Amino acid sequence: MAGTAGSIGTVGELGQSNDGVDAGNADNAIETPTLARQTVSHDSAARNLTIIGCGKVGKTLGRLFNVHRTFQLLDVLNRSHDSARAACAFMGAGNAIANYAALRNADIYLLAVSDDQIIACCTALAATGKLSARSIVFHCSGALSSLALSSASAQGASVASIHPIRSFADPQAVAGDFAGTYCGSEGDAAALAMLIPAFDTIGAHCVTIARENKTVYHAAAVFASNYLVTLIDVARQAYMEAGLPAEIALRLIEPLLSESAANAFRLGPATALTGPIARGDMETVKRQYDAVQSWNPDVATLYHAFEGLTLKLAQQKK
Repeated sequence: MAGTAGSIGTVGELGQSNDGVDAGNADNAIETPTLARQTVSHDSAARNLTIIGCGKVGKTLGRLFNVHRTFQLLDVLNRSHDSARAACAFMGAGNAIANYAALRNADIYLLAVSDDQIIACCTALAATGKLSARSIVFHCSGALSSLALSSASAQGASVASIHPIRSFADPQAVAGDFAGTYCGSEGDAAALAMLIPAFDTIGAHCVTIARENKTVYHAAAVFASNYLVTLIDVARQAYMEAGLPAEIALRLIEPLLSESAANAFRLGPATALTGPIARGDMETVKRQYDAVQSWNPDVATLYHAFEGLTLKLAQQKK
């Protein structure tokens, strides 16, 4: 694991969130997206960027920064030299290197590795002696703040985290429609003064949060994405318990979910709220709770938790 100075020369131990594209398919991955080229203010176009951990997130951002001439791509360090070369091909720029010792001095370092590797990779970067007060180091984790980059701060570097709030499952597609993506940003003022305008050039909308609020910020995304999927599955199971096939259950859920979400965004959550609690029909709520309790006590606990929160929301209705 790339966590100590003794291991900084081993690319195979580098952690990253997603593997680079297969080297054998690199030629199929370098089609340039149709994007308007822009130049960035604050003279960042004259700055160079090194990417450590160039998986799906890293190579997508690298490609966008290159296409928009935001930064000059310098070095790329990945799990393997082959995947680093493939990432460079996808981005259309950059120099694939084999280990930390081969890093050249860069103005900005992006650590696009998995969350559990950020501290270790930053420690390895700091151990190279390449960082100074002129350096900027940032990561794209939603869960961790820039405090994870403390080893870079100790070398005088300015640090930040910029978290794009979207999926990067298909880097080529994301590179084509990244404009409009919101990014949660926090960190040192000097780092943000460079990075926020840079992300502006690739179409992002950066919203600044306090460093100490990063964890609850990420929890909000988990509620809106991950737990929403869990809730859909709970509703699916309840319909199935009522005797409906799984595929029919999902068809029933889809319009309810879509219409409720659309109304919540259009009217606001309190005004959009419908159902027995919104009507004050607590007898129905009690019968439903008892039925769910008989079927699945764990789901009944969830139902009861939502009952309390929904009562508070209903009180906000005008």
